Amino acid sequence: MNLTTNFTVEEFTASATATRLKIDNTIPEHLMAQALATAQMMERIRTLLSTSLGRAVPISVSSGYRCPALDLAVRGRPKTGDHSRMLAVDFRANAFGSPYLIAKALAPHISILGIGQLIYEAPTGTAEWVHVSSRVPQHAVDRVITISPLGVAMGIQPLG
Repeated sequence: MNLTTNFTVEEFTASATATRLKIDNTIPEHLMAQALATAQMMERIRTLLSTSLGRAVPISVSSGYRCPALDLAVRGRPKTGDHSRMLAVDFRANAFGSPYLIAKALAPHISILGIGQLIYEAPTGTAEWVHVSSRVPQHAVDRVITISPLGVAMGIQPLG
């Protein structure tokens, strides 16, 4: 089912972990309006990236909605985490560039895009992605951060 032109419910709920553990990761009806709002945020992000390159930039969602059981299985924060409230998406856009380059491109535009929090995540130093949430964090210093093997740093920081 399409939420927007380029984003579907299926891609927001797809999870190899949920499949393996037989977890039903269906978005509850009461979160469907939030799913639409999150998909609209992702459309704005896709438009900005595409406009920057002058061609369409597909986005590959690696994690959207995570029900509380799935969030717990992947060491998230069930019930309070942004993914379990359909506020957040982890993604890549390989046609644009690395997650670092994507995060750098998005950072100056977070308010206009409706991004409450932007994270360049590379927790192992090898796997990396961009995390966006529509929720503004309690502390302003947490609004744009990098998570790497060295820990958490303010702003979008290179790994090297």
